[in-house]
Amino acid sequence: MFLSRRQALFGAAGAAIAAPYVARASLQISPVTNRTYSKRAVDLVHRAVVVDMLAPIKIDFDPAYYTKALSEKETADFRASGINAIHHAIGIGGPTAKEQALSFFAIWGNFVARNSHVFTGIDTFADILRAKRDGKVAVIMGLQNADHFNRAADVKTFYEIGQRCAQLTYNSQNRIGSGSTDRVDGGVSDFGAEIIKAMNDVGMLVDVSHCGDRTTLDGIAISTKPIAITHSNCRALLDHPRVKTDEAIKALAVKGGVMGITGVRNFVSKTDPTTIVNYVDHIDHVVKLVGIDHVGIGTDSDLYGYDDTSPEMNKMLRGAYKDSYAFREKIDIDGFDHPLKMFDLTEELIRRKYSDANILAVLGGNFQRLLTATWGG
Repeated sequence: MFLSRRQALFGAAGAAIAAPYVARASLQISPVTNRTYSKRAVDLVHRAVVVDMLAPIKIDFDPAYYTKALSEKETADFRASGINAIHHAIGIGGPTAKEQALSFFAIWGNFVARNSHVFTGIDTFADILRAKRDGKVAVIMGLQNADHFNRAADVKTFYEIGQRCAQLTYNSQNRIGSGSTDRVDGGVSDFGAEIIKAMNDVGMLVDVSHCGDRTTLDGIAISTKPIAITHSNCRALLDHPRVKTDEAIKALAVKGGVMGITGVRNFVSKTDPTTIVNYVDHIDHVVKLVGIDHVGIGTDSDLYGYDDTSPEMNKMLRGAYKDSYAFREKIDIDGFDHPLKMFDLTEELIRRKYSDANILAVLGGNFQRLLTATWGG
């Protein structure tokens, strides 16, 4: 199996919460509260190009899953979700990183092709717009580490087989830079600078979500193009090594980058309950700090969340991280762990009096701008 326990990033597979929905033109019902979403919220989600910049199709450590077609329920849930594009990425690393990466692209590329009634691959952002028109979900293929690049020329090779985004490091040191849970952060190495240049040259998005503080700032500074923090939150709201300082968020914005806000509970709030209100506090913070143009969504979860996973898988997930991750009993945000969560997010943005234009920007317009500039289309 290409994903080892040590490299496991997600534990959410398991049973899904039911997501009742009706025709696309009609109002939808929350599977959590049983309340009808407002017409404004439904219309905004359907108008938006909704981009979740870290959202695996499904994480299941049983290799048999990758050989199957989506179930009728999964198909219905993706179509009801309102999400038009997901960044499907896992963690790799170590001496066999390149082999792991090749397996990932082969296995999941085949899965997307086999389920072409729901998914489509992408080359440029035009393919995401086409997917929306066709009622499909575009799958952005990426990796949450760049350890598979043994030399700068490998960047072009992986771009040509479909990779459109690469995180410079995961949580630990590699040849490019330092991870967020490393004791010492030495910043981006000379080799890392070569990799960033190669990514800029081919049009692959640079991501610094899991990088340490100095490596994050170096990555932003070295890149000649805007980059992304696809899934992280704000250290001004809670002290955690995996979230970003105001200094980093400001530097990202100056270069034209975009930060996706993640829904992992321990990155959102240190106290319970942790809800969509706490999640949108991080969006508010970025908006107040650097403006509406630099924030988006990177839930760091599949459609259903983490907490329905089996006890064995949950234990495997938690065991893959250092104690500094500080997982609590639950990993998901209350009520943000179901296929219609984008409607809940939109309702909270409406409650906070965001304009329609600003809600569309958060749901995907800002990442549309960044990804179009990076990939074309």
